[in-house]
Amino acid sequence: MYFLGRLATVWALCSGVNAAFGLTSTSSKYIVDTDGGLVFEANRSNGDITSLKYNGVEYQGTGKASAINSGLGTSNVTGETVNGYVKITVKASGLPVTQYYVAKPKDPTVYMATYITGEVNPGELRWLARLRTSELPTGVHGNVGDTRGCTAFEGKDTFNCPNGQTRCKMYTSDRFIDDKVHCVSGTKTQVCMIMPGTAYESSASGPFMRDINSQTVSSDQELYWYMNSGHVRTEKWRFGLQGPYAMTFTSSTTKPSENLDTSFFSTLNIQGYVAANGRGTVTGAATGVPSGIETVVHWFNNNAQYWTKATDGKFTSPLMKPGSYSMRLYKGEFAVANETVTVTAGQTATKDIASKEPNVPVIWRIGEFDGKPSELKNGDKIERMHPSDTRMTSWSGAFTVGQSKASDFPMALWAKQGSPATVTFTLTQEQVKGHVLRIGTTLSFKGGRPSVKINSWTGADLGAPVLIDSRGVTRGAYRGWGDVYTWSVPSSAFKVGSNTLTVGVYGSGDATWLSANYILDALELQD
Repeated sequence: MYFLGRLATVWALCSGVNAAFGLTSTSSKYIVDTDGGLVFEANRSNGDITSLKYNGVEYQGTGKASAINSGLGTSNVTGETVNGYVKITVKASGLPVTQYYVAKPKDPTVYMATYITGEVNPGELRWLARLRTSELPTGVHGNVGDTRGCTAFEGKDTFNCPNGQTRCKMYTSDRFIDDKVHCVSGTKTQVCMIMPGTAYESSASGPFMRDINSQTVSSDQELYWYMNSGHVRTEKWRFGLQGPYAMTFTSSTTKPSENLDTSFFSTLNIQGYVAANGRGTVTGAATGVPSGIETVVHWFNNNAQYWTKATDGKFTSPLMKPGSYSMRLYKGEFAVANETVTVTAGQTATKDIASKEPNVPVIWRIGEFDGKPSELKNGDKIERMHPSDTRMTSWSGAFTVGQSKASDFPMALWAKQGSPATVTFTLTQEQVKGHVLRIGTTLSFKGGRPSVKINSWTGADLGAPVLIDSRGVTRGAYRGWGDVYTWSVPSSAFKVGSNTLTVGVYGSGDATWLSANYILDALELQD
């Protein structure tokens, strides 16, 4: 019986079947058994995750390890059991990064947090799990990031496929405000990133920032959580603790809950962690956003950022670090008010915020000033494919007021591709007077900004916007500064009857899709 028991123990260790919760080690690695189906291993010299066995099946990729960025290099790696949890600490020698891995009994999850004291070359910070495509063939949003059998045609990250469709890992992204759980999957297992609570508080660029979630290549299914990057980033890096966040394994086809409890981190001596009792909240009313349009409240300073969606005009913030914050109200993604508020640990501040957007009568409007191009032509597709994709509708635009719909006007214009677009409208004698033309944009590339002409009148070039040095529309991104341009158009520009507005692009840039461009939010002629 003793021999059989020993044999069973050896078989369990070799096959990956759970033995008992805990931490063991060899000279080269730490081995963590969660006693929940997941056994993972971390390299003791650099902190890389080198094995991820779930229910006896290896999911770690066969080439590169799973790690922060592409690995932290030589590090001081320690493992310990603290208050009933396993904690592995990885202090990088050559980077301003400390990475934590935590395991909880009976839970097939790698809990993580990343503490940084400076920017990390090459300008991005991400968790990258390199998993086996053979076991997990389906990426986030299906095949939009599946580059197998396709050929790179723009940079090294955007691909043309034989069927005329396009692929890019950026097409797997979602807005931070919505991206709380994303998963890659196979027939037996899902592996999911969970960003609960205030996981994004030390990231940058607000609630509508989006970044890479997965990429499917021949050998590896890459699963990401991006904390900071240069991918259409509109803020400087924030330093401190990124997370906590988690990578969890499940046999269910149901996406795991976003409400992951990480409060036990307060017992683990995690650098930069602020427990609930060291935080405060803000509550109040958000008013003036039309019904049917999402109301978002956003708090931010140099150290932290938070957001929430108001319900019936009421909101309560997430638990926030103490400090003074800018407080912004969005109509959808269009900023309509700014306030300030101070947060104190253990207290709830009350602060209302109301839209300051003028209610100006218009002769016509195309689209909605909501910070998004989704209602315009191809705006429903641009997040998941390149503008050249065969599934896109023709980019030309000839809009007739009273006959056309918003989806007839292109959501983006390029200096060397597809532009200009026209708007034909009719005026009465009483309407032939001076008007304000207003065009909202969400993102610009290579200095692209609107050029406008009404009949024989030409509007002034209002100047290039602040540069965001990153491809946007061709990688599925539409959110930037949100610049709005206005022209006072004299009465002499108009005539009774039919009038034509021609909208083009100031700017140059490279050929076709990488020429100067901008994404439209909405445009209107005010009465």
